Amino acid sequence: ALTGHGDAIRETARLTEQKMELDEDAKAELDRRQAVLLEHVKEQPEITVTWFCPDEKKSGGAYVVTVGRLKRVDDTAGALKLTDGMTIPLDEIVDLQCDLFQRLL
Repeated sequence: ALTGHGDAIRETARLTEQKMELDEDAKAELDRRQAVLLEHVKEQPEITVTWFCPDEKKSGGAYVVTVGRLKRVDDTAGALKLTDGMTIPLDEIVDLQCDLFQRLL
């Protein structure tokens, strides 16, 4: 009768984070960085993306840091596509890092 009970308890105990809302300055900076990446997309720059990955089973999710080479910015899907096949939704990104940005400072 208790089959799966342990799994249910573990799932309930698993913590998720709530998505934080970025202020207008942070959004503007992300937009600026995305524009720089668009200009250099053919170079397939290495990027470090911090983004919110929604949980499939309950509210909230987790912040994930993904490092990879940018393949393209898919405006139709609203996502960054990496060379390894990873897709990151633009509206979930909270931070973008790339060596290209050092030239902007």
